[in-house]
Amino acid sequence: MRNAQSEPEPSEGNGALPERTELTGARRVVVKVGSSSLTAPDGSIDTDRITELADVLADRRAAGIEVVLVSSGAMAAGVAPMALSGRPRDLATRQAAASVGQGLLIAHYTAAFARHGLTAAQVLLTVEDMMRRVQHRNSQRTLRRLLDFGAVPIVNENDTVATHEIRFGDNDRLAALVAHLMRADALVLLSDVDALYDGDPARPGARRIARISDPADLDGVDIGSAGRRGVGTGGMVTKVSSARIATEAGVPTVLASAADARAALAGGNVGTVFAARARRRPSTRQLWLAHATEARGSVVLDPGAVRAVAERRASLLPAGVVKVEGEFSAGDPVDLRDEEGAAIARGLVNYDAGEIPDLMGRSTRWLARELGPGYEREIVHRDDLVLLGAARERARRGGA
Repeated sequence: MRNAQSEPEPSEGNGALPERTELTGARRVVVKVGSSSLTAPDGSIDTDRITELADVLADRRAAGIEVVLVSSGAMAAGVAPMALSGRPRDLATRQAAASVGQGLLIAHYTAAFARHGLTAAQVLLTVEDMMRRVQHRNSQRTLRRLLDFGAVPIVNENDTVATHEIRFGDNDRLAALVAHLMRADALVLLSDVDALYDGDPARPGARRIARISDPADLDGVDIGSAGRRGVGTGGMVTKVSSARIATEAGVPTVLASAADARAALAGGNVGTVFAARARRRPSTRQLWLAHATEARGSVVLDPGAVRAVAERRASLLPAGVVKVEGEFSAGDPVDLRDEEGAAIARGLVNYDAGEIPDLMGRSTRWLARELGPGYEREIVHRDDLVLLGAARERARRGGA
């Protein structure tokens, strides 16, 4: 661990720290709350917890701060009414539980915010709503208009129609992408975990990390894999990954316990702050490709193609491909690797895995002439490609 700041001494006054002015000065905040923070041990909705969270967010609204809430809990809330013995494992039952639970969840939020004269607005999103330009802009307009009217948008993934292949994966990632979509000033991730620690928090001597200023600060940090109750899908690994998504989009992020929501939103000495890194915001598609997708296979590039992709941000053409690994279909995410096996980029491929071997080493002009105009296209277009790892860091620091 390089420069991460462990827990500082408590400050005077309201507990706000100088380095947390990102929170105290925020005018638009995205708040995510996890399933374990909203449900009782039997899987039913804990209305007291929803009321407490609504009270905190209503106070922020009264202070003139716009709030977008990304809330888990729909699937967990559907477990008890459907008389299920636990969290369902198969996709169809999970979607059915989410369908039942989402109505219960939003009804309780509606009642809780109505106590403060606020309107709760349900917004269900899918990956396509964020990735396709038309749906992306429409989602953005809708959320902005709701804020204009003083409503509190309550966002969740549309689990009733999402599949394994086209999911955000968890609401932590969804919240990070929503924060980017809405150009939020801050993201607050609330769960049953109170902070990131420099070791297992259950062991004596573990210290809370107050601030992460650079990804290298996480070197040597043991990141846990699950919350205490196992109700949700996002453990510490996904929370840190989501913080990286947001901070690369220029949005500072706080990871804190739901019990510390009020202090976290006020810039208090709780949780862990991840400092914003980016000055120029990347596209939502780039963030999604880099952090929220899993490669279905790999395309191996020759040295010239590696340089073209990594240094010039060029599209990957058939002439630069030397090998295909794995099984994938057109439109799937694939890793672009050099001949040593290092992943330099990830992108959405335009061909099935079985088609590419016949195209390798050929120019698009030759392919169009011999096979037809439909083959005069890239293996991966540069607009559907994002650099990874060392290639990405070199590009970022070099201003490419």
